[in-house]
Amino acid sequence: MAQLRQIDDLKNAYGGDAAARKLAWLSALEGQRLPSAAAVLRLHEFLCFLRAYPDNQAVIDAAERMLARFDRRPDLRRFRAALADTGIAGTAVHYVFFWFTARWLARRWPDRITIDWKAFDANAKGELEGLLHLILPYSETPTLDAADMPLRRLISRLKGPGETDAAFLVRRFDAIHATAFGRETLYERVGIPLMLAPGGNTPSRTRARHGTAPAVFQTRPLDRSRPGLHADISKPPLAVRQVPPAEADDLIALAREAMVTRARDLDNFIHADRLDVRVFEYEDGLSFACYGLTPERRLLLESVYGMLTLKNGVPVGYVLASGLFASSEVMYNVFDTFRGGESARIYGRVLSMARSLFGADTFAVDPFQLGHGNPEGQKSGAFWFYYKLGFRPADAKVLGLIREEIRRLSARPGQRSNPATIHRLSAEYVFLHAAAPRRDVLGRLSLGNIGLHISRLLARRAGAERERGIRACSREAARLLRVRSFREWNAGERLAWERWSPLVLALDGLARWPAEDLAALVRVVRAKGGRRESEFVRLFDRHRRLRRAMLRLAEREPAP
Repeated sequence: MAQLRQIDDLKNAYGGDAAARKLAWLSALEGQRLPSAAAVLRLHEFLCFLRAYPDNQAVIDAAERMLARFDRRPDLRRFRAALADTGIAGTAVHYVFFWFTARWLARRWPDRITIDWKAFDANAKGELEGLLHLILPYSETPTLDAADMPLRRLISRLKGPGETDAAFLVRRFDAIHATAFGRETLYERVGIPLMLAPGGNTPSRTRARHGTAPAVFQTRPLDRSRPGLHADISKPPLAVRQVPPAEADDLIALAREAMVTRARDLDNFIHADRLDVRVFEYEDGLSFACYGLTPERRLLLESVYGMLTLKNGVPVGYVLASGLFASSEVMYNVFDTFRGGESARIYGRVLSMARSLFGADTFAVDPFQLGHGNPEGQKSGAFWFYYKLGFRPADAKVLGLIREEIRRLSARPGQRSNPATIHRLSAEYVFLHAAAPRRDVLGRLSLGNIGLHISRLLARRAGAERERGIRACSREAARLLRVRSFREWNAGERLAWERWSPLVLALDGLARWPAEDLAALVRVVRAKGGRRESEFVRLFDRHRRLRRAMLRLAEREPAP
């Protein structure tokens, strides 16, 4: 259609008569039946883009009106099957969801979630059949011993008359007497493909939006320039807002739905702590919903936060940032609908947020994010995106390869690096230093060595009886650090103490530390399980003696 060919021009047009042209275009297509699934998808993506980057109130009103009715469009219904897994309202989502996402879906939409039997391969079915005796009562043992029927028919016999096969399975896994981690492992070992059928309030990208704040209108072309990251890093957010629990629940649901509708899972969204949800606000309607993890899901060492990038309340991407040693490892993703726009400019705000959250002055990007073994990253040009922003590897050999590739590309304008080359160039972490370059940063430290020191200590003290060894470590660490009572500690703080006690005892020279350093170490451990894990990072980084002791553990692998 001629109108659809105008999308790219309209998407990049702001100012002058651009708003009027967009309104006329939307009016022409609002009641028109489009000829293909691809055309329906293009219209949908443009409407989502306009809601995030509206010219004026009339444009956003028109876009929202069309999106609110999108699942009722005759062409959407005609091409519903072809549009599956697009996240458009009125279409189904198929995915092998992780355990906690599957449980969340089964609780929220038990009548919409079913097993995708067509995608359920024989090996996975065999895994599930082998676990049925664990998820069913002992009274049903004769059923399993004597049943000679396909798995699908057997589960249809086992489930209740008012529940779907998937809801039944998820509920039975939930009933297993196991730890949360054990249950999660058992379920994900199978890999059960699920289908979420569309419903009135099931997740979709079509209506995803947070808040009721007035939109900030786009009156000039999008800023696609390369930012000065050092200036952006030092510029703090306009505001950081701790959200109340009710709004936190809405933001957590929005983040989870953003992943479900894109067939993804992210631990920081599914395990978000409703007591540690903040919104970092920047100019032009840009903000980040920032999610801390619940205490039981936090890593032992670095602190990890997930962020949902919002433009006028519309999810346009997500971020994962970890912090420790005044450094931050950052994973940055822009959703397909919004790529090619302000990606570089927004990234500057991402680093500003990481600095505000962790006090970081060095930022790292891991090889996979750059394109190492990652076809999507290779296709998107991720390596060169970060290189042009100033990120560099510390490895001299990789730097040499990069220089060679730059010379080759300079001699052949218009040519791109092939996937094999990108795989080699992205073999090492890259770094951006806002202060003097240093080695003690995430991406260069061997945190695994710290884990080996912990394992050696527990192996020597307890062998296979690890739980007994950890209890003994907890008591000994309490004596050394002069903790007389845990009565005033909350559950998360006590859990952090239990997990950290072997690490505390692995630190060199602890008995010779001054009393004030011991007291500061106690505060560090409590913060690991406290309300805001980001406070742990700042307390850790201020504890010079602790940082030096941890660096010594990281720098050497313990002797066997």
